[in-house]
Amino acid sequence: MFKRAKISLLVAATTFSLSASDLLLTVNGKNITKEDAQMLVSAAAPNAKYADLEPQEQEMIKERLIEKVLFGALAKKEGIENDPEYQKSLEMIKAELAINIWMKKQLENVVVSDSEAKEFYEKNSDKFVLEETLQARHILVDSEEEAQKIIDTLKSLQGKVLQEKFIALAKEKSTGPSAPNGGDLGTFKKGQMVPAFSEAAWALEEGKITTKPIKTRFGYHVIYLEKKNPESKIPYSEVKPQIVATLKQQQFASKIQEMAQELKKKATIDDLEKKKRPNNQ
Repeated sequence: MFKRAKISLLVAATTFSLSASDLLLTVNGKNITKEDAQMLVSAAAPNAKYADLEPQEQEMIKERLIEKVLFGALAKKEGIENDPEYQKSLEMIKAELAINIWMKKQLENVVVSDSEAKEFYEKNSDKFVLEETLQARHILVDSEEEAQKIIDTLKSLQGKVLQEKFIALAKEKSTGPSAPNGGDLGTFKKGQMVPAFSEAAWALEEGKITTKPIKTRFGYHVIYLEKKNPESKIPYSEVKPQIVATLKQQQFASKIQEMAQELKKKATIDDLEKKKRPNNQ
């Protein structure tokens, strides 16, 4: 008897603990949880989260949930569940829900082997390529004369000395937003920069600067190329999840199509609308 009472108390305590963290409010004894709130938020804005909403927005959501419970109870009280329209709609929803859950389970049951994924990777290797990129710095100034002076200061330098001096001058003289970072532009692909800048940058060798000012609508640039990253193949391990998901979807679609054809062959289908067409067209 003591053990049974102890177990009951433990279950009750656990239930209360779970409810306390998830429960938002109760309406006539019916619990409304954070999950209920999130479902309502997601219906309006799929990427929004209830927890991230402003307090007044959360209150508005809770008001809608309260109304939902109260109106639902009133509808039942007034016998809406016996209404023919309700019954018809309910059957349609049940049928759609059954198909959706069944489809989900069919997709989950599709298994893609590692060999299938690897074969797809090899056959479609051109799709798993990282484009060639550059890593560069620049010094942006207002006049061609000032840009040329900077080039004249740097052109006799090489290697680490050139890099360090370029960074120092970028911090001191560049008018661009990258100046505090020594003119660092990060990594970029072909076509990401304005044409004149891009053409000059891609013509450089690693560790070299442009030998003449490069004019763009922003001003005059001196460019220093830190690194050229050649085109490379994305490792299989990085794209495997994406490949598996793609193959699962393809196999699932094929399987569903085959099943549909088989079911149609076995079914008795009478197209009444077709019969009504003139000359049975």
